[in-house]
Amino acid sequence: MMQLDDSAILWSAPERERAGRPLLVLMHGYASHEGDLFGMSPGLPLEPVIASLRAPIAENGGWAWWSRADSPSGNPPMQRVDEAASAVIDWLDTLAYTRVSLLGFSQGAAMALQLLRHAPTRFAATVSLSGFVAAGEHAGDGPLAAVRPPVFWGRGTEDAMIPSDAVDRTAAWLPEHADATIRIYERLGHSISSAELADFTAFLHQHA
Repeated sequence: MMQLDDSAILWSAPERERAGRPLLVLMHGYASHEGDLFGMSPGLPLEPVIASLRAPIAENGGWAWWSRADSPSGNPPMQRVDEAASAVIDWLDTLAYTRVSLLGFSQGAAMALQLLRHAPTRFAATVSLSGFVAAGEHAGDGPLAAVRPPVFWGRGTEDAMIPSDAVDRTAAWLPEHADATIRIYERLGHSISSAELADFTAFLHQHA
């Protein structure tokens, strides 16, 4: 069973300062690490405690939520994404937070959307950056469509990492399953711009 390394998680506050605050979970992209998105912490809303996770699979000089060995870009097997999402759910189940939000980039963004399928009522806000929804029907899709939680999906017009079919799939799926805020950024590649940072920070201020 896949598990997260609890000792690798970066927290924005010591344990004694976390009680009574909401939680914002950060999930990095492929071959990256827990310190990547954590660098944005000073610019994110101050109220939530931030926990930046390390993906469980060591690959290509960093860490991955699922291996690229058997996963075409933008089209990983549903089972692989589910295994990683279950590991995050198991970790969350060890905590006492009653209000949790998600922020992921690339593979981590796909993870954020998959976590919504696993627990449609659990997350206050979800930010998916330069990511996609895994292909195929999921048991959580029906309940998720009934709840329609707030989701921010941002992507760049020059992002060559996410295939067009994955983008099209997400563009069709998201409005049917969430209260979606969709932003497209001209000339942005597979990265996060200052304009996008301002937009999803405002979204988190409103919903997280």
